[in-house]
This record gives sequence, C-alpha cells and structure tokens, in this order.
Amino acid sequence: MKISVIFTTYNSPAWLEKVLWGFNCQTDQNFELLIADDGSGEETQQLISRFQQEARFEIHHIWQPDEGFQKCRILNKAIVAATGEYIVMTDGDCIPRNDFVAAHRQAAQPGCFLSGGYFKLPMETSKVITRHDIETGNCFDTEWLAKHGVKPSIKFMKLTKQPTLASLYNTVTMTKRSWNGHNASCWKQDALKVNGFDERMKYGGLDCEFGGRLLNAGIKAKQIRYKAICIHLDHSRGYVNEEDWKRNRIIRKTSIQEKLIETPAGIKQSH
Repeated sequence: MKISVIFTTYNSPAWLEKVLWGFNCQTDQNFELLIADDGSGEETQQLISRFQQEARFEIHHIWQPDEGFQKCRILNKAIVAATGEYIVMTDGDCIPRNDFVAAHRQAAQPGCFLSGGYFKLPMETSKVITRHDIETGNCFDTEWLAKHGVKPSIKFMKLTKQPTLASLYNTVTMTKRSWNGHNASCWKQDALKVNGFDERMKYGGLDCEFGGRLLNAGIKAKQIRYKAICIHLDHSRGYVNEEDWKRNRIIRKTSIQEKLIETPAGIKQSH
C-alpha cells in the first residue's frame, strides 16, 4: 500500500525544515510527501528544492498564489495530486516521531479513518529543537522536554513508547474520535467520496467538518492518538477572525443537520 502524506505550510521555513527532518528519518519510507503550500515565498521554495535532492522519498510541492487563508483549497489540490491509495494528513508545524508513518499504515483498515493527536510545545522548546534532537528522538523524550521548557504533566502520556500502554490509552481515552488536521488519515477514495474539504471555510473547524461528512458517509473513526505521535511547534495565528468562525459554524451546523456527505464547494467544483 502506497501512502501519500499531505501537510500544509505557509511562509514558515524554519518550522518546515524541522518537519522535513522528521519525515526523513521515518522507519517506513514507502510514502510520497505532498507539501500543500498556501502561497509561500522563495525561501520555502528553495528549502523544498534542497530536500527534494536529498530525501529518500518523493517530495511534491503543490503551490498556489497567496490569496489569504485558503487551506481547504490547497488541501483539495494535494488530495487530487496524491498517487497513494491511502492519505495521511498532518501540518507543517508538526514533527513526526520516526514511527509516525508506520503507525498509520499498521492501523489502517477499510471503512475507517484514523484519529491521531499531538503534543503541543511552548515557543522556547520549539526553537531549541535541532536536527540531532529529531534524528535521535530526544525531542520526543519526556525527560529531555522537561529540561527544555516543558512543564511535566499528565499529557506526557501521549509520548509513551510502550505499544501495550498506547493501545490501552487509545481504548480508555474519553477524547472524541474526530478528524484532526495535524494527525489523521483515510483512504483516498473516501476523501473523494465526500468531495474533499469545503473551500468556503477559513480557519476554525474545517477539519471537524470534513470528518463529520466522512462519518455521514458511513466511515468509522478509529482512535490512534497514543500510537501515531507528533509534536506541535508553537506559532502565532494572525489569520484568526470572528467573521470566519461564524461562517464556518453555519457550514458545520448545516452539514450535521442535513447529514451531508458531499460538500457543495469541494474538489468537483474547483478541480
């Protein structure tokens, strides 16, 4: 089974480089990487070109002009371009642990999508992570994190390296199994079945809306938040505004009430 990993980026080359280092040391290298770029500049292009030369897997740069926050549109372009039968989605600010792709492959099953999670880092820790820390796995180690600005808490459970514990936590967790844009996966045919992401939506709930339509289509959600591990680098969110949130809430409410499967503003309408 060929996997297509998709993540979005926008003018964050320092974080993007850390994420690419993470994918470069995956134990499972049978995947292609599609960087869904929502209008980044030349520095990002140069970084991706360099990685395309040295990576052991295919890297495709899917770019569109900067027209404001258009994450759904670029994600749909990447879904269409993906050549794998299975799609893993994450974000350009999430560093995957070296077994991230392997965990998604192992848990994939027909009729399901996988719901992963993330461990959020403060800015102080995000900045100090080096390539060595990623390749050695230091930045996923709770002792290392505690020494570099992360306050120890029960959330450290998310970083367990013990498969038995991870399975137990996935079974007993009360966290809702939803489509999480930073860590989720599904079959490409299922993403196409629901017509991809709703391109009317800006920041705020777009992932849950997509996942809701997968559920409406009869695709079941499976929890893997303690097996597929990524750490989330801190960043500002200057693109957040209340008007977008209001519109998104209306779209999500309509999807739920009308039990929509296909969005009326997705892949078929613009690709």
